[in-house]
Amino acid sequence: MKKRSLPTLIVLPAAAALVLSGCATGDAGATGSGSDGGAIAVVTSTNVYGDIAETVGGDLVDVTSIISDPSQDPHSYEADARTQLAVSKADVIVENGGGYDPFVDTMVDASGTDAAVINAVDVSGLDPEVGHDDHDHGDEATDAASGEASDDATTDDHADHDHAAFNEHVFYSLPSMAALATAMADEFGAVDAANADTFTANAEAFGTKIADLEAQAASIEAAHGGESVAYTEPVPGYLFDAMGLVNVTPDAFSEAIEEGDDVSPAVLNETLKAFTDGQVDLLAYNEQTSSPETEQVEQAATDAGTAIVPVTELLPEGEDYVSWQQSNIDAISEALGK
Repeated sequence: MKKRSLPTLIVLPAAAALVLSGCATGDAGATGSGSDGGAIAVVTSTNVYGDIAETVGGDLVDVTSIISDPSQDPHSYEADARTQLAVSKADVIVENGGGYDPFVDTMVDASGTDAAVINAVDVSGLDPEVGHDDHDHGDEATDAASGEASDDATTDDHADHDHAAFNEHVFYSLPSMAALATAMADEFGAVDAANADTFTANAEAFGTKIADLEAQAASIEAAHGGESVAYTEPVPGYLFDAMGLVNVTPDAFSEAIEEGDDVSPAVLNETLKAFTDGQVDLLAYNEQTSSPETEQVEQAATDAGTAIVPVTELLPEGEDYVSWQQSNIDAISEALGK
């Protein structure tokens, strides 16, 4: 399958979700929340953001990640009553934004929640159109965490977003995730002021670990800057940029894959030829989604003896955000060192 953005969902009305919640399992929609004196209820679009939220909030947050199974195809996710209920009862909601997970906004709008919504793309500052599709439902939400509210923001804004011009996979941008942790600490502190210092300290500790990863990326840049990389889709693009690696994937190929369109024979041949001509030092292959075209690219890399590094959009089982990115950095370093 070739859809590159998480799908807009047909969401159950809030009332229906409440009726069906008796059939739902798990801790989503737990009655305790920061606003009620219990754990802060946090809902995140994926387990990447769920892990960072747990790192910042510790035992003081109750996190529900909408997509958390690494074997689950995020591009075919369907909403259920349990998830809608969790969104309706959340104190803080974390989405990627940039058109990556528009189903979050769909559920937020359907629930009528006044929870603070933190948009990772907005926090990153990487999108030149930042603020175009912001959703800030919290009265105390900071501009850094979720941008300015927009009465015109709808899921159609996400659908119209120019993915070819902007790489929305900001979870591979190390400094952006450090900034996101700070934004989470601010929002958690707004809900639970008594523990604000704890959230801030946790975010700072996370930032220190991120700084170490950034230093490792800089070391790879010193040794391998200017070497060429290609990818089946630009999931790890920001990490490669930090390493000074040059993307040689034909723009038309990346655009077609991102938009879920067929790749023309001419563009596919151009992409495959880059491997047969020895122009590519490293291929990053998204393990979670594939298509006949990406499979041909992987085979071309194999035939050419090009190093292949698998990447994912969700946390692999047993990994946290820092260990996940450490594994990615180690794999890239080993591949380039050959």
